[in-house]
Amino acid sequence: MNRLFVAKKPPFLSSNKFLQKIKYQMNLKKIGYSGILDPFASGVLVVASGSYTKLFSHFDLSKKTYIATLWLGAKSSSLDIENITNIEITKPVPKIKLLEVLDSLKGKITYKPPKFSAKKINGIRAYKLARENKEVELKAITSEIFDISILNYSHPFLSFKISVSNGTYIRSIGEIIAQKLEVDGALSNLVRVSEGDFVFDNYKFLNPLDFITYPRIDLSLYENDMRCGKTINTRNLKILKNCRYIAIFTDFFSIIEFNDFGEIRYILNNVGL
Repeated sequence: MNRLFVAKKPPFLSSNKFLQKIKYQMNLKKIGYSGILDPFASGVLVVASGSYTKLFSHFDLSKKTYIATLWLGAKSSSLDIENITNIEITKPVPKIKLLEVLDSLKGKITYKPPKFSAKKINGIRAYKLARENKEVELKAITSEIFDISILNYSHPFLSFKISVSNGTYIRSIGEIIAQKLEVDGALSNLVRVSEGDFVFDNYKFLNPLDFITYPRIDLSLYENDMRCGKTINTRNLKILKNCRYIAIFTDFFSIIEFNDFGEIRYILNNVGL
């Protein structure tokens, strides 16, 4: 069964366990999801089943938006509310200072991911090493912050909305904000609002063609051949090399490229609608 929809993960549940619950409740055999969410976080997970699980790399998920709450004065080994080790009373921060700090983060930023993360060190997940109090040294990564703004500040809790590039660790961004304010800080709440153009809409089934932006190409004359994955020469068509196209037919679609001889190369074929 081919399905595409946006799920809303509850907090304090791993993305994998949540996915298994969906799989059981909806009686789906093959299922997958997009970007993983931290266990303490909640919000948008793009979920696909059947052959639609092969489409994630063809969706534009490069921009993600979150709403986060940073607890100023809280120290956590995982940079979130799950592993708080100390809490200090801190002075309220003038709003103009908060605005300056958040504004300074816009653009590209290089930092180290949290020790409690799914990054691998010699084949072992970093969070497994961190739980065993073993040394964790992760390489710095670069992310881009497209926008960040204050939603509410009720000391010691700072809530902000942030849009970032794929793979950004919001817990680390929270840590950077706290460091710039010269205090400890940990996220007490994190909600993913969107992934690309995907937003939560009460588990409504979606048409994947609405989220694949490759140019359309009319190959209706070759529908039967393409259904079988046959080699087709289309020299008479005006096409661009090194460009992916999507061909839509009666009950399926194909994502294709063309080689130097004008022959079709199937990226994905006969994906049912």
